[in-house]
Amino acid sequence: MRSGVSITVSAADRRRLEAIVTDRNTAQKHVWRARIVVLTADGFGTQSIMAATGKSKTTVWRWQERFAEAGVEGLLLDKTRPLGKAPISSDKTVEVVRLTQDPPPHEATHWTARAMAKAVGLGVATVQRIWAAHGLAPHRWRVFKLSKDPAFVEKLHCVVRLYVAPPAHAVVLSVDEKSQIQALGRTQPGLPLKQGRGATMTHDYKRHGTTTLFAALNVLTGKVFGRNMQRHRHQEFIRFLNALEKDIPAGKVVHVILDNYAAHKLLKSGPGWLGIPLDLPLHTDLKFLAEYC
Repeated sequence: MRSGVSITVSAADRRRLEAIVTDRNTAQKHVWRARIVVLTADGFGTQSIMAATGKSKTTVWRWQERFAEAGVEGLLLDKTRPLGKAPISSDKTVEVVRLTQDPPPHEATHWTARAMAKAVGLGVATVQRIWAAHGLAPHRWRVFKLSKDPAFVEKLHCVVRLYVAPPAHAVVLSVDEKSQIQALGRTQPGLPLKQGRGATMTHDYKRHGTTTLFAALNVLTGKVFGRNMQRHRHQEFIRFLNALEKDIPAGKVVHVILDNYAAHKLLKSGPGWLGIPLDLPLHTDLKFLAEYC
Protein backbone atom coordinates (compact mmCIF):
# COMPACT_ATOMS: atom_id res chain seq x y z
CA MET A 1 0.00 0.00 0.00
CA ARG A 2 1.34 3.40 -0.95
CA SER A 3 1.71 6.04 1.76
CA GLY A 4 3.73 9.13 2.69
CA VAL A 5 3.70 10.79 -0.74
CA SER A 6 5.38 14.19 -0.66
CA ILE A 7 5.73 16.68 -3.54
CA THR A 8 7.69 19.89 -3.39
CA VAL A 9 6.27 22.66 -5.54
CA SER A 10 8.27 25.82 -6.21
CA ALA A 11 6.68 29.23 -6.04
CA ALA A 12 6.75 29.61 -9.81
CA ASP A 13 5.14 26.19 -10.35
CA ARG A 14 2.46 26.94 -7.76
CA ARG A 15 1.55 30.22 -9.48
CA ARG A 16 1.30 28.39 -12.78
CA LEU A 17 -0.78 25.57 -11.29
CA GLU A 18 -3.17 27.99 -9.62
CA ALA A 19 -3.52 29.90 -12.89
CA ILE A 20 -4.47 26.67 -14.64
CA VAL A 21 -7.09 25.90 -11.97
CA THR A 22 -8.68 29.37 -12.00
CA ASP A 23 -8.63 29.89 -15.79
CA ARG A 24 -12.13 29.25 -17.14
CA ASN A 25 -10.78 28.52 -20.62
CA THR A 26 -8.51 25.70 -19.48
CA ALA A 27 -9.45 22.14 -20.39
CA GLN A 28 -11.01 20.33 -17.42
CA LYS A 29 -8.55 17.46 -17.59
CA HIS A 30 -5.73 19.96 -17.01
CA VAL A 31 -7.66 21.58 -14.14
CA TRP A 32 -8.12 18.42 -12.07
CA ARG A 33 -4.55 17.32 -12.76
CA ALA A 34 -3.25 20.65 -11.42
CA ARG A 35 -5.57 20.39 -8.39
CA ILE A 36 -4.15 16.97 -7.56
CA VAL A 37 -0.64 18.40 -7.41
CA VAL A 38 -1.69 21.52 -5.44
CA LEU A 39 -3.60 19.48 -2.87
CA THR A 40 -0.69 17.06 -2.54
CA ALA A 41 1.71 19.96 -1.95
CA ASP A 42 -0.66 21.32 0.72
CA GLY A 43 -0.39 18.05 2.61
CA PHE A 44 -3.76 16.45 1.80
CA GLY A 45 -3.91 12.68 1.74
CA THR A 46 -4.97 10.45 -1.10
CA GLN A 47 -8.52 9.95 0.22
CA SER A 48 -9.04 13.69 0.59
CA ILE A 49 -7.71 14.34 -2.93
CA MET A 50 -9.99 11.63 -4.33
CA ALA A 51 -13.01 13.23 -2.65
CA ALA A 52 -12.05 16.72 -3.85
CA THR A 53 -11.36 15.80 -7.49
CA GLY A 54 -13.66 12.83 -7.96
CA LYS A 55 -10.85 10.67 -9.35
CA SER A 56 -9.71 7.18 -8.48
CA LYS A 57 -6.69 6.30 -6.37
CA THR A 58 -4.63 5.09 -9.33
CA THR A 59 -5.39 8.29 -11.22
CA VAL A 60 -4.20 10.42 -8.32
CA TRP A 61 -0.98 8.41 -8.03
CA ARG A 62 -0.36 8.52 -11.78
CA TRP A 63 -0.43 12.30 -11.99
CA GLN A 64 1.58 12.75 -8.82
CA GLU A 65 4.32 10.65 -10.42
CA ARG A 66 3.97 12.52 -13.70
CA PHE A 67 4.55 15.86 -11.98
CA ALA A 68 7.54 14.47 -10.10
CA GLU A 69 9.04 13.30 -13.41
CA ALA A 70 8.15 16.09 -15.86
CA GLY A 71 6.86 19.02 -13.81
CA VAL A 72 3.94 21.19 -14.91
CA GLU A 73 4.55 20.46 -18.60
CA GLY A 74 3.97 16.76 -17.89
CA LEU A 75 0.45 17.55 -16.67
CA LEU A 76 -0.44 19.23 -19.96
CA LEU A 77 0.65 16.37 -22.23
CA ASP A 78 -0.97 12.98 -22.80
CA LYS A 79 1.29 10.04 -23.43
CA THR A 80 0.51 8.10 -26.58
CA ARG A 81 -0.68 4.58 -26.00
CA PRO A 82 1.16 1.75 -27.71
CA LEU A 83 -0.66 0.16 -30.63
CA GLY A 84 -2.39 -3.11 -29.90
CA LYS A 85 -1.30 -4.51 -33.26
CA ALA A 86 1.52 -3.60 -35.57
CA PRO A 87 0.36 -1.59 -38.61
CA ILE A 88 0.03 -3.43 -41.90
CA SER A 89 3.05 -2.91 -44.12
CA SER A 90 2.61 -1.28 -47.50
CA ASP A 91 3.94 -4.42 -49.18
CA LYS A 92 1.11 -6.48 -47.69
CA THR A 93 -1.45 -3.93 -48.85
CA VAL A 94 -0.01 -3.96 -52.37
CA GLU A 95 -0.09 -7.76 -52.37
CA VAL A 96 -3.77 -7.84 -51.35
CA VAL A 97 -4.69 -5.34 -54.09
CA ARG A 98 -2.68 -7.24 -56.71
CA LEU A 99 -4.20 -10.61 -55.84
CA THR A 100 -7.70 -9.14 -55.79
CA GLN A 101 -7.34 -7.98 -59.38
CA ASP A 102 -6.36 -11.50 -60.51
CA PRO A 103 -8.67 -14.55 -60.51
CA PRO A 104 -8.28 -16.83 -57.49
CA PRO A 105 -6.12 -19.96 -57.98
CA HIS A 106 -8.71 -22.22 -56.34
CA GLU A 107 -12.09 -23.21 -57.75
CA ALA A 108 -14.08 -20.04 -57.19
CA THR A 109 -15.59 -17.29 -59.32
CA HIS A 110 -14.08 -14.50 -57.21
CA TRP A 111 -12.08 -13.77 -54.09
CA THR A 112 -13.81 -13.84 -50.73
CA ALA A 113 -12.51 -12.08 -47.64
CA ARG A 114 -11.81 -15.37 -45.89
CA ALA A 115 -9.96 -16.83 -48.87
CA MET A 116 -7.86 -13.68 -49.27
CA ALA A 117 -7.07 -13.56 -45.55
CA LYS A 118 -5.87 -17.16 -45.65
CA ALA A 119 -3.75 -16.52 -48.76
CA VAL A 120 -1.90 -13.45 -47.43
CA GLY A 121 -1.88 -14.33 -43.72
CA LEU A 122 -4.04 -11.43 -42.50
CA GLY A 123 -7.30 -11.16 -40.64
CA VAL A 124 -10.64 -11.04 -42.42
CA ALA A 125 -11.41 -7.58 -41.04
CA THR A 126 -8.01 -6.31 -42.22
CA VAL A 127 -8.68 -7.55 -45.77
CA GLN A 128 -12.10 -5.92 -45.72
CA ARG A 129 -10.58 -2.60 -44.60
CA ILE A 130 -8.00 -2.74 -47.42
CA TRP A 131 -10.72 -3.48 -49.97
CA ALA A 132 -12.87 -0.63 -48.65
CA ALA A 133 -9.94 1.82 -48.70
CA HIS A 134 -9.15 0.96 -52.34
CA GLY A 135 -12.79 0.72 -53.49
CA LEU A 136 -12.56 -2.99 -54.34
CA ALA A 137 -15.59 -5.29 -54.37
CA PRO A 138 -14.64 -8.65 -55.95
CA HIS A 139 -18.17 -10.05 -55.55
CA ARG A 140 -19.71 -7.38 -57.77
CA TRP A 141 -19.84 -7.45 -61.58
CA ARG A 142 -20.96 -4.95 -64.19
CA VAL A 143 -22.18 -6.39 -67.49
CA PHE A 144 -21.43 -4.54 -70.72
CA LYS A 145 -21.52 -5.09 -74.48
CA LEU A 146 -19.90 -2.78 -77.01
CA SER A 147 -22.02 -1.92 -80.01
CA LYS A 148 -20.66 -2.47 -83.52
CA ASP A 149 -23.27 -0.19 -85.10
CA PRO A 150 -21.47 2.68 -86.91
CA ALA A 151 -24.48 4.92 -86.17
CA PHE A 152 -24.44 4.16 -82.44
CA VAL A 153 -23.51 7.70 -81.35
CA GLU A 154 -26.16 9.24 -83.58
CA LYS A 155 -28.84 6.92 -82.18
CA LEU A 156 -27.63 7.58 -78.66
CA HIS A 157 -27.96 11.34 -79.06
CA CYS A 158 -31.40 10.93 -80.62
CA VAL A 159 -32.75 8.81 -77.77
CA VAL A 160 -31.23 10.94 -75.00
CA ARG A 161 -32.61 14.09 -76.64
CA LEU A 162 -36.10 12.60 -76.62
CA TYR A 163 -35.83 11.67 -72.94
CA VAL A 164 -34.24 14.92 -71.75
CA ALA A 165 -35.87 17.50 -74.05
CA PRO A 166 -38.95 16.03 -75.77
CA PRO A 167 -40.47 18.11 -78.59
CA ALA A 168 -43.25 20.50 -77.67
CA HIS A 169 -46.82 19.31 -78.22
CA ALA A 170 -45.63 15.78 -78.99
CA VAL A 171 -46.03 12.39 -77.32
CA VAL A 172 -42.87 10.45 -76.51
CA LEU A 173 -43.48 6.78 -75.69
CA SER A 174 -40.94 4.31 -74.33
CA VAL A 175 -42.25 0.89 -75.34
CA ASP A 176 -41.12 -2.49 -74.08
CA GLU A 177 -42.52 -5.89 -73.20
CA LYS A 178 -42.07 -8.62 -70.60
CA SER A 179 -42.67 -12.17 -71.78
CA GLN A 180 -43.05 -15.49 -69.98
CA ILE A 181 -44.91 -14.04 -67.00
CA GLN A 182 -46.37 -16.89 -64.99
CA ALA A 183 -50.08 -16.57 -64.25
CA LEU A 184 -50.32 -18.13 -60.80
CA GLY A 185 -53.35 -18.56 -58.60
CA ARG A 186 -53.92 -20.10 -55.19
CA THR A 187 -55.56 -23.51 -55.09
CA GLN A 188 -58.27 -22.34 -52.69
CA PRO A 189 -59.73 -18.90 -51.93
CA GLY A 190 -58.37 -17.30 -48.78
CA LEU A 191 -60.14 -15.43 -46.01
CA PRO A 192 -60.13 -11.61 -46.08
CA LEU A 193 -58.48 -9.36 -43.54
CA LYS A 194 -60.48 -8.60 -40.42
CA GLN A 195 -59.94 -7.24 -36.93
CA GLY A 196 -57.49 -9.36 -34.97
CA ARG A 197 -56.62 -11.59 -37.94
CA GLY A 198 -54.62 -11.13 -41.09
CA ALA A 199 -55.63 -12.28 -44.54
CA THR A 200 -55.01 -15.96 -45.30
CA MET A 201 -53.88 -17.86 -48.37
CA THR A 202 -52.94 -21.42 -49.18
CA HIS A 203 -49.28 -22.38 -49.22
CA ASP A 204 -49.52 -23.93 -52.72
CA TYR A 205 -50.58 -22.45 -56.04
CA LYS A 206 -51.78 -23.51 -59.47
CA ARG A 207 -50.26 -22.50 -62.81
CA HIS A 208 -52.53 -20.97 -65.43
CA GLY A 209 -49.99 -20.70 -68.22
CA THR A 210 -47.93 -17.67 -69.15
CA THR A 211 -48.72 -14.21 -70.44
CA THR A 212 -46.82 -11.36 -72.11
CA LEU A 213 -47.11 -7.79 -70.92
CA PHE A 214 -46.76 -5.01 -73.49
CA ALA A 215 -46.38 -1.53 -71.97
CA ALA A 216 -45.80 2.03 -73.16
CA LEU A 217 -44.54 4.74 -70.81
CA ASN A 218 -45.41 8.35 -71.55
CA VAL A 219 -42.10 10.06 -70.76
CA LEU A 220 -43.72 13.42 -70.03
CA THR A 221 -46.68 12.41 -67.85
CA GLY A 222 -45.43 9.08 -66.46
CA LYS A 223 -48.67 7.34 -67.50
CA VAL A 224 -48.30 3.66 -68.45
CA PHE A 225 -50.51 1.98 -71.05
CA GLY A 226 -50.38 -1.81 -70.86
CA ARG A 227 -51.96 -4.86 -72.43
CA ASN A 228 -51.55 -8.60 -71.80
CA MET A 229 -51.25 -10.97 -74.76
CA GLN A 230 -51.05 -14.76 -74.88
CA ARG A 231 -48.11 -14.83 -77.28
CA HIS A 232 -45.07 -12.71 -78.10
CA ARG A 233 -45.08 -12.12 -81.85
CA HIS A 234 -45.26 -9.14 -84.17
CA GLN A 235 -48.99 -9.79 -84.65
CA GLU A 236 -49.64 -9.26 -80.92
CA PHE A 237 -47.33 -6.26 -80.87
CA ILE A 238 -49.21 -4.62 -83.75
CA ARG A 239 -52.51 -5.23 -81.93
CA PHE A 240 -51.01 -3.53 -78.89
CA LEU A 241 -49.95 -0.52 -80.98
CA ASN A 242 -53.42 -0.26 -82.52
CA ALA A 243 -54.96 -0.25 -79.04
CA LEU A 244 -52.42 2.35 -77.94
CA GLU A 245 -53.26 4.57 -80.90
CA LYS A 246 -56.87 4.83 -79.76
CA ASP A 247 -55.67 6.14 -76.38
CA ILE A 248 -53.65 9.01 -77.93
CA PRO A 249 -55.39 12.29 -78.82
CA ALA A 250 -55.76 12.94 -82.53
CA GLY A 251 -53.33 15.31 -84.20
CA LYS A 252 -50.42 14.56 -81.87
CA VAL A 253 -46.94 13.82 -83.22
CA VAL A 254 -45.79 10.55 -81.66
CA HIS A 255 -42.18 9.48 -81.07
CA VAL A 256 -41.72 5.81 -80.19
CA ILE A 257 -38.58 4.50 -78.49
CA LEU A 258 -38.08 0.78 -79.10
CA ASP A 259 -35.39 -1.85 -78.80
CA ASN A 260 -34.24 -3.90 -81.77
CA TYR A 261 -36.31 -6.98 -81.03
CA ALA A 262 -37.30 -9.01 -84.09
CA ALA A 263 -41.03 -8.36 -83.63
CA HIS A 264 -40.34 -4.62 -83.67
CA LYS A 265 -38.18 -4.70 -86.79
CA LEU A 266 -41.07 -6.16 -88.80
CA LEU A 267 -42.85 -2.86 -88.36
CA LYS A 268 -40.41 -1.18 -90.73
CA SER A 269 -41.56 -3.37 -93.65
CA GLY A 270 -45.24 -3.02 -92.86
CA PRO A 271 -47.58 -0.06 -93.13
CA GLY A 272 -46.77 3.16 -91.29
CA TRP A 273 -48.16 3.46 -87.77
CA LEU A 274 -49.23 6.60 -85.95
CA GLY A 275 -48.11 8.76 -88.85
CA ILE A 276 -44.48 7.56 -88.86
CA PRO A 277 -43.17 7.61 -92.45
CA LEU A 278 -41.67 4.38 -93.72
CA ASP A 279 -38.36 6.03 -94.63
CA LEU A 280 -37.71 7.11 -91.01
CA PRO A 281 -36.30 4.46 -88.65
CA LEU A 282 -37.89 3.92 -85.30
CA HIS A 283 -35.94 5.26 -82.34
CA THR A 284 -33.93 2.68 -80.43
CA ASP A 285 -34.21 2.40 -76.66
CA LEU A 286 -31.00 3.59 -74.94
CA LYS A 287 -30.79 0.69 -72.49
CA PHE A 288 -30.81 -1.84 -75.33
CA LEU A 289 -28.44 -0.07 -77.69
CA ALA A 290 -25.27 -1.69 -76.39
CA GLU A 291 -26.76 -5.18 -76.36
CA TYR A 292 -28.76 -5.46 -79.56
CA CYS A 293 -27.36 -2.93 -82.04
